[in-house]
Amino acid sequence: MSDRISGFPQARLRVLVDRPSVPDRRFVLYWMTGQRRVTWNWAMDRALAWARELDLPLLVFEPIGVEYEYASRRMHRFALDGMRDTRDRLRDTPIGYFPWVERTRGEGKGLLEALSRSAAVVIADDLPHFIWPGLLRGATATVDARLEAVDSAGIVPVRSAGRSFGTAHSFRIHLQKTFPDPLLATPNRVLATQGLRPFDGVPADVLERWPAASDALLDRSEGLDALPIDALGPASGQTGGSEEAGRRLRRFLERHVGRYHEDRNVPDDDVGTQLSPHLHWGHVSGHEIAMAVLEAEDWAPSRLSSDTQGKRSGWWGVSAGAESFLDQVITWRELGWNGAHTIENPMSWESLPEWARDTLEAHADDPRPEVYSLEEFDAARTADPLWNAAQRQLRAEGFIHNYLRMLWGKKILEWSAHPREALEILFHLNDRYAVDGRDPNSITGIMWTLGRYDRGWPEREIYGKIRSMSSDSTRRKVSVTGYLERWGPNGTLDL
Repeated sequence: MSDRISGFPQARLRVLVDRPSVPDRRFVLYWMTGQRRVTWNWAMDRALAWARELDLPLLVFEPIGVEYEYASRRMHRFALDGMRDTRDRLRDTPIGYFPWVERTRGEGKGLLEALSRSAAVVIADDLPHFIWPGLLRGATATVDARLEAVDSAGIVPVRSAGRSFGTAHSFRIHLQKTFPDPLLATPNRVLATQGLRPFDGVPADVLERWPAASDALLDRSEGLDALPIDALGPASGQTGGSEEAGRRLRRFLERHVGRYHEDRNVPDDDVGTQLSPHLHWGHVSGHEIAMAVLEAEDWAPSRLSSDTQGKRSGWWGVSAGAESFLDQVITWRELGWNGAHTIENPMSWESLPEWARDTLEAHADDPRPEVYSLEEFDAARTADPLWNAAQRQLRAEGFIHNYLRMLWGKKILEWSAHPREALEILFHLNDRYAVDGRDPNSITGIMWTLGRYDRGWPEREIYGKIRSMSSDSTRRKVSVTGYLERWGPNGTLDL
Protein backbone atom coordinates (compact mmCIF):
# COMPACT_ATOMS: atom_id res chain seq x y z
CA MET A 1 0.00 0.00 0.00
CA SER A 2 1.41 3.38 -1.01
CA ASP A 3 2.13 6.34 1.26
CA ARG A 4 -0.79 8.30 -0.20
CA ILE A 5 -3.12 5.69 1.33
CA SER A 6 -1.31 4.70 4.52
CA GLY A 7 -0.16 8.27 5.24
CA PHE A 8 -3.64 9.81 5.24
CA PRO A 9 -4.51 11.65 8.50
CA GLN A 10 -5.96 8.86 10.63
CA ALA A 11 -7.86 11.27 12.88
CA ARG A 12 -10.06 12.09 9.89
CA LEU A 13 -10.70 8.51 8.79
CA ARG A 14 -13.16 5.83 9.88
CA VAL A 15 -13.36 2.47 8.11
CA LEU A 16 -17.03 1.49 8.27
CA VAL A 17 -16.84 -1.63 6.08
CA ASP A 18 -13.41 -3.19 6.44
CA ARG A 19 -13.02 -5.19 3.26
CA PRO A 20 -10.11 -5.33 0.88
CA SER A 21 -10.43 -3.04 -2.10
CA VAL A 22 -11.69 -4.79 -5.22
CA PRO A 23 -9.44 -3.58 -8.07
CA ASP A 24 -11.26 -5.50 -10.80
CA ARG A 25 -14.34 -3.30 -10.36
CA ARG A 26 -15.08 -0.30 -12.54
CA PHE A 27 -14.31 2.75 -10.39
CA VAL A 28 -13.72 4.37 -7.01
CA LEU A 29 -16.88 6.08 -5.73
CA TYR A 30 -17.02 9.32 -3.75
CA TRP A 31 -20.50 9.64 -2.24
CA MET A 32 -20.62 13.43 -1.79
CA THR A 33 -23.35 14.41 0.66
CA GLY A 34 -21.91 16.91 3.15
CA GLN A 35 -18.74 18.45 1.71
CA ARG A 36 -20.10 19.52 -1.64
CA ARG A 37 -16.91 20.85 -3.22
CA VAL A 38 -13.98 19.40 -5.15
CA THR A 39 -11.08 21.20 -3.45
CA TRP A 40 -10.16 21.85 0.20
CA ASN A 41 -11.90 18.55 0.88
CA TRP A 42 -10.23 15.64 2.70
CA ALA A 43 -12.84 13.19 1.39
CA MET A 44 -12.14 14.16 -2.21
CA ASP A 45 -8.42 13.79 -1.53
CA ARG A 46 -8.96 10.30 -0.13
CA ALA A 47 -11.05 9.26 -3.13
CA LEU A 48 -8.41 10.57 -5.54
CA ALA A 49 -5.69 8.69 -3.63
CA TRP A 50 -7.61 5.42 -3.91
CA ALA A 51 -8.26 5.97 -7.62
CA ARG A 52 -4.53 6.40 -8.23
CA GLU A 53 -3.62 3.51 -5.94
CA LEU A 54 -5.91 1.12 -7.82
CA ASP A 55 -5.48 2.72 -11.25
CA LEU A 56 -9.23 3.13 -11.55
CA PRO A 57 -11.47 6.02 -12.62
CA LEU A 58 -13.18 8.17 -10.00
CA LEU A 59 -16.93 8.81 -9.93
CA VAL A 60 -18.35 11.60 -7.77
CA PHE A 61 -21.95 10.80 -6.86
CA GLU A 62 -23.78 13.84 -5.43
CA PRO A 63 -27.41 13.20 -4.49
CA ILE A 64 -30.07 15.19 -2.68
CA GLY A 65 -33.23 13.59 -1.34
CA VAL A 66 -36.64 14.99 -0.47
CA GLU A 67 -37.16 13.50 2.99
CA TYR A 68 -34.64 15.42 5.09
CA GLU A 69 -36.21 17.60 7.77
CA TYR A 70 -37.30 21.01 6.47
CA ALA A 71 -36.63 20.08 2.86
CA SER A 72 -37.86 22.98 0.72
CA ARG A 73 -37.40 24.71 -2.59
CA ARG A 74 -35.23 27.21 -0.69
CA MET A 75 -32.79 24.57 0.52
CA HIS A 76 -32.87 22.58 -2.71
CA ARG A 77 -32.11 25.61 -4.88
CA PHE A 78 -29.07 26.46 -2.80
CA ALA A 79 -27.84 22.87 -3.04
CA LEU A 80 -28.53 22.74 -6.78
CA ASP A 81 -26.34 25.81 -7.28
CA GLY A 82 -23.52 23.85 -5.71
CA MET A 83 -24.23 20.81 -7.88
CA ARG A 84 -24.09 23.03 -10.94
CA ASP A 85 -20.65 24.28 -9.88
CA THR A 86 -19.41 20.74 -9.28
CA ARG A 87 -20.68 19.66 -12.68
CA ASP A 88 -18.93 22.57 -14.37
CA ARG A 89 -15.71 22.03 -12.44
CA LEU A 90 -15.50 18.34 -13.36
CA ARG A 91 -16.82 18.58 -16.92
CA ASP A 92 -13.43 18.76 -18.67
CA THR A 93 -11.63 16.38 -16.32
CA PRO A 94 -11.31 12.59 -16.32
CA ILE A 95 -13.45 12.46 -13.17
CA GLY A 96 -17.04 11.31 -13.62
CA TYR A 97 -19.94 13.19 -12.09
CA PHE A 98 -23.40 11.80 -11.30
CA PRO A 99 -25.77 14.44 -9.86
CA TRP A 100 -29.04 12.93 -8.70
CA VAL A 101 -32.19 14.60 -7.35
CA GLU A 102 -34.91 12.46 -5.80
CA ARG A 103 -38.29 13.11 -7.40
CA THR A 104 -40.60 11.05 -5.17
CA ARG A 105 -40.26 9.88 -1.58
CA GLY A 106 -38.34 6.63 -1.38
CA GLU A 107 -37.12 6.78 -4.97
CA GLY A 108 -33.49 6.75 -3.89
CA LYS A 109 -33.74 3.49 -1.99
CA GLY A 110 -31.15 1.09 -3.35
CA LEU A 111 -29.24 3.62 -5.46
CA LEU A 112 -26.05 3.71 -3.39
CA GLU A 113 -26.16 -0.07 -3.05
CA ALA A 114 -26.44 -0.45 -6.84
CA LEU A 115 -23.53 1.92 -7.48
CA SER A 116 -21.37 0.20 -4.87
CA ARG A 117 -21.58 -3.09 -6.78
CA SER A 118 -19.34 -1.47 -9.40
CA ALA A 119 -17.07 0.30 -6.88
CA ALA A 120 -13.73 -0.93 -5.60
CA VAL A 121 -13.87 1.53 -2.68
CA VAL A 122 -16.60 3.90 -1.49
CA ILE A 123 -15.66 7.16 0.24
CA ALA A 124 -18.34 8.97 2.28
CA ASP A 125 -18.53 12.29 4.10
CA ASP A 126 -18.39 11.89 7.88
CA LEU A 127 -20.36 14.40 9.93
CA PRO A 128 -21.68 13.86 13.46
CA HIS A 129 -25.05 15.56 13.14
CA PHE A 130 -28.38 15.82 11.30
CA ILE A 131 -28.88 13.18 8.58
CA TRP A 132 -25.32 11.86 8.36
CA PRO A 133 -25.19 9.34 11.22
CA GLY A 134 -28.31 7.67 9.82
CA LEU A 135 -26.99 7.76 6.26
CA LEU A 136 -23.75 6.10 7.31
CA ARG A 137 -25.53 3.42 9.35
CA GLY A 138 -27.66 2.57 6.35
CA ALA A 139 -24.67 2.50 4.01
CA THR A 140 -22.72 0.25 6.35
CA ALA A 141 -25.48 -2.34 6.07
CA THR A 142 -25.83 -2.23 2.28
CA VAL A 143 -22.61 -1.12 0.55
CA ASP A 144 -20.89 -4.02 -1.23
CA ALA A 145 -17.35 -2.61 -1.06
CA ARG A 146 -14.82 -1.16 1.31
CA LEU A 147 -16.51 1.87 2.88
CA GLU A 148 -14.52 4.70 4.44
CA ALA A 149 -15.95 7.83 6.08
CA VAL A 150 -13.79 10.96 5.99
CA ASP A 151 -14.14 13.97 8.28
CA SER A 152 -13.66 17.25 6.41
CA ALA A 153 -16.12 19.25 8.49
CA GLY A 154 -13.69 21.53 10.25
CA ILE A 155 -10.12 22.60 10.69
CA VAL A 156 -9.79 20.34 13.71
CA PRO A 157 -10.85 16.68 13.31
CA VAL A 158 -14.07 16.39 15.32
CA ARG A 159 -12.86 13.36 17.27
CA SER A 160 -9.46 14.76 18.18
CA ALA A 161 -10.41 16.66 21.36
CA GLY A 162 -11.94 13.59 23.03
CA ARG A 163 -14.20 15.62 25.31
CA SER A 164 -16.79 18.36 25.45
CA PHE A 165 -16.14 21.96 26.48
CA GLY A 166 -18.41 24.09 28.62
CA THR A 167 -17.30 27.50 27.38
CA ALA A 168 -15.67 29.09 24.37
CA HIS A 169 -12.84 30.19 26.66
CA SER A 170 -11.96 26.63 27.69
CA PHE A 171 -12.13 25.47 24.09
CA ARG A 172 -9.96 28.39 22.98
CA ILE A 173 -7.30 27.33 25.49
CA HIS A 174 -7.40 23.82 24.00
CA LEU A 175 -7.02 25.17 20.47
CA GLN A 176 -4.18 27.48 21.37
CA LYS A 177 -2.24 24.60 22.90
CA THR A 178 -2.65 22.44 19.77
CA PHE A 179 -2.36 24.99 16.95
CA PRO A 180 -1.04 25.61 14.35
CA ASP A 181 -0.65 21.93 13.38
CA PRO A 182 -4.32 21.28 12.45
CA LEU A 183 -4.45 24.52 10.45
CA LEU A 184 -1.29 23.85 8.46
CA ALA A 185 -2.29 20.27 7.61
CA THR A 186 -4.61 21.40 4.82
CA PRO A 187 -6.47 19.38 2.20
CA ASN A 188 -5.52 20.02 -1.43
CA ARG A 189 -6.24 23.52 -2.69
CA VAL A 190 -6.31 22.56 -6.36
CA LEU A 191 -7.86 19.63 -8.17
CA ALA A 192 -4.99 17.55 -9.53
CA THR A 193 -6.22 15.05 -12.13
CA GLN A 194 -2.95 14.09 -13.80
CA GLY A 195 -2.60 10.36 -14.28
CA LEU A 196 -6.23 9.55 -13.54
CA ARG A 197 -7.91 6.99 -15.75
CA PRO A 198 -10.90 8.60 -17.56
CA PHE A 199 -14.32 7.64 -16.29
CA ASP A 200 -16.37 5.82 -18.94
CA GLY A 201 -19.91 6.27 -17.71
CA VAL A 202 -22.39 5.43 -14.96
CA PRO A 203 -23.64 1.83 -15.29
CA ALA A 204 -26.55 1.71 -17.72
CA ASP A 205 -28.84 -0.22 -15.37
CA VAL A 206 -28.35 2.46 -12.72
CA LEU A 207 -29.14 5.33 -15.10
CA GLU A 208 -32.20 3.53 -16.43
CA ARG A 209 -33.75 3.31 -12.98
CA TRP A 210 -32.25 6.50 -11.49
CA PRO A 211 -31.70 9.11 -14.24
CA ALA A 212 -29.18 11.85 -13.52
CA ALA A 213 -30.43 15.33 -12.70
CA SER A 214 -30.90 17.37 -15.85
CA ASP A 215 -28.97 20.50 -16.74
CA ALA A 216 -32.31 22.31 -16.86
CA LEU A 217 -32.90 21.51 -13.20
CA LEU A 218 -29.38 22.43 -12.09
CA ASP A 219 -29.23 25.63 -14.17
CA ARG A 220 -32.78 26.92 -14.19
CA SER A 221 -34.77 24.99 -11.55
CA GLU A 222 -37.01 23.41 -14.19
CA GLY A 223 -38.94 20.73 -12.34
CA LEU A 224 -38.13 22.01 -8.87
CA ASP A 225 -41.74 23.01 -8.19
CA ALA A 226 -42.90 19.45 -8.83
CA LEU A 227 -40.83 17.94 -6.02
CA PRO A 228 -42.68 16.85 -2.85
CA ILE A 229 -41.01 19.42 -0.59
CA ASP A 230 -42.01 22.62 1.21
CA ALA A 231 -42.98 25.28 -1.32
CA LEU A 232 -40.95 27.92 0.54
CA GLY A 233 -39.19 29.84 -2.22
CA PRO A 234 -35.47 30.50 -2.61
CA ALA A 235 -33.96 33.10 -0.30
CA SER A 236 -33.52 36.49 -1.92
CA GLY A 237 -29.93 37.36 -2.77
CA GLN A 238 -28.70 33.88 -1.90
CA THR A 239 -26.77 31.90 -4.49
CA GLY A 240 -25.15 28.65 -3.50
CA GLY A 241 -22.03 26.97 -4.78
CA SER A 242 -18.27 27.23 -4.48
CA GLU A 243 -17.99 29.98 -7.08
CA GLU A 244 -20.26 32.31 -5.13
CA ALA A 245 -18.52 31.37 -1.88
CA GLY A 246 -15.19 32.37 -3.42
CA ARG A 247 -16.59 35.72 -4.53
CA ARG A 248 -17.94 36.45 -1.07
CA LEU A 249 -14.66 35.52 0.56
CA ARG A 250 -12.68 37.81 -1.77
CA ARG A 251 -15.09 40.69 -1.19
CA PHE A 252 -14.76 40.28 2.57
CA LEU A 253 -10.95 40.36 2.36
CA GLU A 254 -10.97 43.39 0.10
CA ARG A 255 -13.58 45.47 1.90
CA HIS A 256 -14.42 44.37 5.41
CA VAL A 257 -11.86 42.34 7.32
CA GLY A 258 -9.90 45.43 8.41
CA ARG A 259 -12.87 46.81 10.36
CA TYR A 260 -14.52 43.56 11.36
CA HIS A 261 -13.57 43.99 15.03
CA GLU A 262 -15.26 47.39 15.20
CA ASP A 263 -18.30 47.00 12.95
CA ARG A 264 -19.31 43.34 12.95
CA ASN A 265 -22.16 44.03 15.41
CA VAL A 266 -23.58 47.00 13.47
CA PRO A 267 -26.66 46.00 11.43
CA ASP A 268 -26.55 49.20 9.37
CA ASP A 269 -23.00 48.41 8.23
CA ASP A 270 -22.94 44.66 7.66
CA VAL A 271 -19.30 43.63 7.37
CA GLY A 272 -19.75 39.86 7.74
CA THR A 273 -18.83 37.30 5.09
CA GLN A 274 -22.34 35.85 4.76
CA LEU A 275 -20.58 32.53 4.17
CA SER A 276 -22.43 30.56 6.84
CA PRO A 277 -24.88 28.98 4.33
CA HIS A 278 -21.96 27.96 2.11
CA LEU A 279 -20.18 26.41 5.08
CA HIS A 280 -23.32 24.52 6.03
CA TRP A 281 -23.80 23.08 2.54
CA GLY A 282 -20.11 22.28 2.16
CA HIS A 283 -19.51 24.75 -0.67
CA VAL A 284 -16.52 26.24 1.15
CA SER A 285 -14.31 24.95 3.97
CA GLY A 286 -13.22 26.55 7.22
CA HIS A 287 -9.65 25.73 6.23
CA GLU A 288 -9.96 27.76 3.03
CA ILE A 289 -11.48 30.76 4.79
CA ALA A 290 -8.97 30.84 7.65
CA MET A 291 -5.97 30.39 5.39
CA ALA A 292 -7.19 33.12 3.02
CA VAL A 293 -7.38 35.56 5.94
CA LEU A 294 -3.96 34.59 7.29
CA GLU A 295 -2.29 34.75 3.89
CA ALA A 296 -3.77 38.18 3.28
CA GLU A 297 -2.03 39.19 6.53
CA ASP A 298 1.32 37.67 5.43
CA TRP A 299 1.07 35.49 8.51
CA ALA A 300 3.63 32.90 9.65
CA PRO A 301 3.42 30.46 12.59
CA SER A 302 6.24 32.35 14.30
CA ARG A 303 3.79 35.21 14.93
CA LEU A 304 1.64 33.12 17.30
CA SER A 305 1.73 34.26 20.91
CA SER A 306 3.21 31.92 23.50
CA ASP A 307 0.37 32.88 25.85
CA THR A 308 -2.18 30.03 25.65
CA GLN A 309 -4.61 31.24 28.30
CA GLY A 310 -7.56 31.62 25.96
CA LYS A 311 -7.40 35.31 25.06
CA ARG A 312 -9.73 36.30 22.23
CA SER A 313 -7.33 38.79 20.69
CA GLY A 314 -3.61 39.18 20.29
CA TRP A 315 -2.88 35.47 19.93
CA TRP A 316 -2.59 35.14 16.15
CA GLY A 317 -0.28 38.10 15.68
CA VAL A 318 -2.39 39.69 12.94
CA SER A 319 -4.54 42.81 12.65
CA ALA A 320 -7.40 43.36 15.10
CA GLY A 321 -10.03 42.75 12.42
CA ALA A 322 -8.45 39.48 11.36
CA GLU A 323 -8.04 38.38 15.00
CA SER A 324 -11.73 39.01 15.67
CA PHE A 325 -12.84 37.16 12.57
CA LEU A 326 -10.56 34.17 13.16
CA ASP A 327 -12.04 33.75 16.62
CA GLN A 328 -15.46 33.42 15.02
CA VAL A 329 -14.57 31.09 12.17
CA ILE A 330 -12.21 28.92 14.23
CA THR A 331 -13.13 29.04 17.93
CA TRP A 332 -16.91 29.28 17.63
CA ARG A 333 -17.33 27.18 14.51
CA GLU A 334 -15.07 24.41 15.74
CA LEU A 335 -16.78 24.52 19.14
CA GLY A 336 -20.08 23.83 17.37
CA TRP A 337 -18.66 20.73 15.72
CA ASN A 338 -17.17 19.59 19.00
CA GLY A 339 -20.59 19.87 20.62
CA ALA A 340 -22.29 18.02 17.78
CA HIS A 341 -19.90 15.12 18.33
CA THR A 342 -19.67 15.04 22.13
CA ILE A 343 -23.11 16.14 23.39
CA GLU A 344 -25.90 13.58 23.27
CA ASN A 345 -28.96 15.02 21.47
CA PRO A 346 -27.45 18.53 21.36
CA MET A 347 -30.76 20.12 20.32
CA SER A 348 -32.64 18.79 23.34
CA TRP A 349 -33.64 20.61 26.50
CA GLU A 350 -31.82 17.96 28.54
CA SER A 351 -28.52 18.79 26.81
CA LEU A 352 -28.45 22.31 28.31
CA PRO A 353 -26.14 22.85 31.31
CA GLU A 354 -27.82 21.90 34.59
CA TRP A 355 -27.53 25.43 35.95
CA ALA A 356 -29.30 26.84 32.89
CA ARG A 357 -32.16 24.34 33.09
CA ASP A 358 -32.57 24.93 36.80
CA THR A 359 -32.75 28.73 36.55
CA LEU A 360 -35.09 28.68 33.55
CA GLU A 361 -37.42 26.22 35.26
CA ALA A 362 -37.35 28.31 38.44
CA HIS A 363 -38.58 31.32 36.45
CA ALA A 364 -40.86 29.49 34.02
CA ASP A 365 -43.99 30.85 35.75
CA ASP A 366 -42.81 34.45 35.87
CA PRO A 367 -45.27 36.84 34.19
CA ARG A 368 -44.28 37.65 30.60
CA PRO A 369 -44.76 41.14 29.15
CA GLU A 370 -46.18 39.42 26.05
CA VAL A 371 -46.78 35.82 25.01
CA TYR A 372 -46.88 35.08 21.29
CA SER A 373 -47.82 31.96 19.39
CA LEU A 374 -45.62 30.25 16.83
CA GLU A 375 -47.83 31.70 14.11
CA GLU A 376 -47.39 35.24 15.43
CA PHE A 377 -43.63 34.83 15.68
CA ASP A 378 -43.51 33.35 12.18
CA ALA A 379 -45.46 36.24 10.66
CA ALA A 380 -43.40 38.88 12.55
CA ARG A 381 -46.48 40.10 14.41
CA THR A 382 -45.00 41.23 17.72
CA ALA A 383 -45.06 44.66 19.31
CA ASP A 384 -41.30 45.08 18.78
CA PRO A 385 -40.35 46.61 15.39
CA LEU A 386 -36.70 45.57 15.66
CA TRP A 387 -37.54 41.94 16.42
CA ASN A 388 -40.07 41.94 13.57
CA ALA A 389 -37.43 43.30 11.21
CA ALA A 390 -35.03 40.47 12.12
CA GLN A 391 -37.74 37.87 11.52
CA ARG A 392 -38.61 39.46 8.19
CA GLN A 393 -34.96 39.28 7.14
CA LEU A 394 -34.87 35.60 8.14
CA ARG A 395 -37.93 34.86 6.03
CA ALA A 396 -36.68 36.78 3.02
CA GLU A 397 -32.91 36.26 2.98
CA GLY A 398 -32.54 33.05 4.93
CA PHE A 399 -30.34 34.53 7.66
CA ILE A 400 -30.30 37.29 10.28
CA HIS A 401 -27.53 39.77 10.95
CA ASN A 402 -25.35 38.07 13.58
CA TYR A 403 -25.89 40.57 16.39
CA LEU A 404 -29.64 40.77 15.86
CA ARG A 405 -29.80 36.99 15.70
CA MET A 406 -28.85 36.95 19.40
CA LEU A 407 -31.57 39.49 20.22
CA TRP A 408 -34.05 37.51 18.09
CA GLY A 409 -33.40 34.38 20.16
CA LYS A 410 -33.45 36.10 23.54
CA LYS A 411 -36.81 37.74 22.89
CA ILE A 412 -38.39 34.44 21.82
CA LEU A 413 -37.28 33.10 25.22
CA GLU A 414 -38.85 36.11 26.93
CA TRP A 415 -42.13 36.00 24.98
CA SER A 416 -42.85 32.27 25.06
CA ALA A 417 -45.14 30.64 27.60
CA HIS A 418 -42.35 28.30 28.77
CA PRO A 419 -38.62 28.07 27.98
CA ARG A 420 -39.12 24.56 26.59
CA GLU A 421 -41.66 25.99 24.16
CA ALA A 422 -39.21 28.76 23.28
CA LEU A 423 -36.62 26.14 22.35
CA GLU A 424 -39.06 24.43 19.99
CA ILE A 425 -40.02 27.73 18.35
CA LEU A 426 -36.39 28.76 17.92
CA PHE A 427 -35.44 25.58 16.13
CA HIS A 428 -38.56 25.55 13.96
CA LEU A 429 -38.17 29.11 12.70
CA ASN A 430 -34.43 28.82 12.25
CA ASP A 431 -34.44 25.44 10.54
CA ARG A 432 -37.31 26.21 8.19
CA TYR A 433 -36.09 29.59 6.99
CA ALA A 434 -32.32 29.80 7.55
CA VAL A 435 -30.24 28.43 4.69
CA ASP A 436 -27.65 27.48 7.30
CA GLY A 437 -30.24 25.89 9.57
CA ARG A 438 -29.88 22.31 10.83
CA ASP A 439 -26.18 23.03 11.36
CA PRO A 440 -23.98 22.64 14.48
CA ASN A 441 -23.36 26.38 14.45
CA SER A 442 -27.07 27.09 14.34
CA ILE A 443 -27.43 24.80 17.33
CA THR A 444 -24.63 26.66 19.13
CA GLY A 445 -26.36 30.01 18.57
CA ILE A 446 -29.78 28.79 19.68
CA MET A 447 -28.56 26.90 22.72
CA TRP A 448 -26.35 29.87 23.70
CA THR A 449 -29.61 31.82 23.97
CA LEU A 450 -30.59 29.44 26.78
CA GLY A 451 -27.19 29.32 28.49
CA ARG A 452 -24.90 26.82 26.74
CA TYR A 453 -21.29 28.02 26.49
CA ASP A 454 -22.17 30.99 28.71
CA ARG A 455 -22.02 31.75 32.43
CA GLY A 456 -24.56 32.81 34.99
CA TRP A 457 -25.51 36.50 35.19
CA PRO A 458 -27.29 38.52 37.91
CA GLU A 459 -30.72 36.97 38.38
CA ARG A 460 -33.78 38.67 36.92
CA GLU A 461 -37.37 37.90 36.00
CA ILE A 462 -38.05 35.31 33.24
CA TYR A 463 -34.38 34.86 32.34
CA GLY A 464 -33.20 33.85 35.78
CA LYS A 465 -29.39 33.73 35.53
CA ILE A 466 -29.43 33.53 31.71
CA ARG A 467 -27.92 36.54 29.91
CA SER A 468 -30.67 38.90 28.71
CA MET A 469 -30.89 41.34 25.82
CA SER A 470 -33.36 44.06 24.94
CA SER A 471 -34.22 45.97 21.79
CA ASP A 472 -33.81 49.29 23.60
CA SER A 473 -30.26 48.47 24.69
CA THR A 474 -29.47 47.20 21.19
CA ARG A 475 -30.62 50.49 19.68
CA ARG A 476 -28.36 52.37 22.09
CA LYS A 477 -25.32 50.22 21.29
CA VAL A 478 -25.52 49.93 17.51
CA SER A 479 -27.07 51.75 14.57
CA VAL A 480 -30.24 50.08 13.29
CA THR A 481 -31.95 52.94 11.44
CA GLY A 482 -31.10 51.69 7.97
CA TYR A 483 -31.87 48.11 8.97
CA LEU A 484 -35.36 49.09 10.11
CA GLU A 485 -35.95 51.05 6.91
CA ARG A 486 -35.13 47.97 4.88
CA TRP A 487 -36.82 45.29 6.98
CA GLY A 488 -39.62 47.21 8.59
CA PRO A 489 -43.26 46.87 7.44
CA ASN A 490 -42.68 49.23 4.53
CA GLY A 491 -39.46 47.54 3.47
CA THR A 492 -38.65 44.98 0.81
CA LEU A 493 -40.63 41.99 2.12
CA ASP A 494 -44.40 41.78 1.82
CA LEU A 495 -45.67 39.36 4.45
